[in-house]
Amino acid sequence: MKAVIINEAGSIEKLQFTEMEKPTISKDEVLVKVVSISINPVDVKARAYEGVLSWIFGDKRPVILGWDISGEVVEAGKDVTRFKAGDEVFGMVNFFGNGQAYAEYVAAPAAHLALKPQNITHPQAAAASMAASTAYQALVDVAKIKKGNKVLIHAASGGVGHFAVQIAKHFGAYVIGVSSAKNRDFVRSLGADEHIDYTAENFSEKLQDIDIVIDTIQGQTLLDSVEVVRQNGIIITLPSPEIPAEVTEKAEQRKVNIEFMMVASQAVTIHAIADLLSEGVLQSSIYKMFSFEDIKKAHSEVETNRVVGKVVVNI
Repeated sequence: MKAVIINEAGSIEKLQFTEMEKPTISKDEVLVKVVSISINPVDVKARAYEGVLSWIFGDKRPVILGWDISGEVVEAGKDVTRFKAGDEVFGMVNFFGNGQAYAEYVAAPAAHLALKPQNITHPQAAAASMAASTAYQALVDVAKIKKGNKVLIHAASGGVGHFAVQIAKHFGAYVIGVSSAKNRDFVRSLGADEHIDYTAENFSEKLQDIDIVIDTIQGQTLLDSVEVVRQNGIIITLPSPEIPAEVTEKAEQRKVNIEFMMVASQAVTIHAIADLLSEGVLQSSIYKMFSFEDIKKAHSEVETNRVVGKVVVNI
């Protein structure tokens, strides 16, 4: 099968095509013929920075990057009862760990997959895997979102952000989305009750008594977010576990909770996402699609940090 490997971190030129044997599956795995994958910021960071690559994969080289897949089951392990050959499935495979998604075939734990809803395409399913799972786990599992909560979502037009807006609205929250002015209509179309243009106004001067903040940016954005959260409210920060002392001190003074969260492959999450996609509650916005041969261009696109929705690669 065709696969993309990386031997060392660096530029997009470090992504190399190769031929290798199809993976073999264990008793609780399925072999998936991949149709679509999505490219996440963590893919780009793992490719670009040796520290991230080693953090995820240790000393193993070469490695196959990627975690988000949608495709068709061609073989099921002997202990797998949920799926059979011919089923269309999607999910985030083995995160945090070795998903090996940049390949024509992927061996995936059955517990990390769900049936692809018939009302969506493979690209839309792949797009939702990590990003929607991240938004769901942040809002539902960590923040314990409730009807009537005021939720502030930074980078609301991005991969995680555009799913977070939709999920928060589904749970009955009042949602404030932050993005640039050019993406205002998109963010409002997702269901945001309010939009703030970060290029023209400071959200910290406009908001107060926020219950939940989804922070995908950190830096000054995280520091300013502490100002707008009510006492005992929560900020879920996603980019890095390293939170500056200035932020933690300020949060302690204001009695604001800050939690770093890293998404994990969980059956309950991917099945919840599948249900929301099937019901039309969630919709994946695909910014650009690339062929497998153009996966380097897909990485470059994500690296701009200007993606509205998701970047998808079709194999």
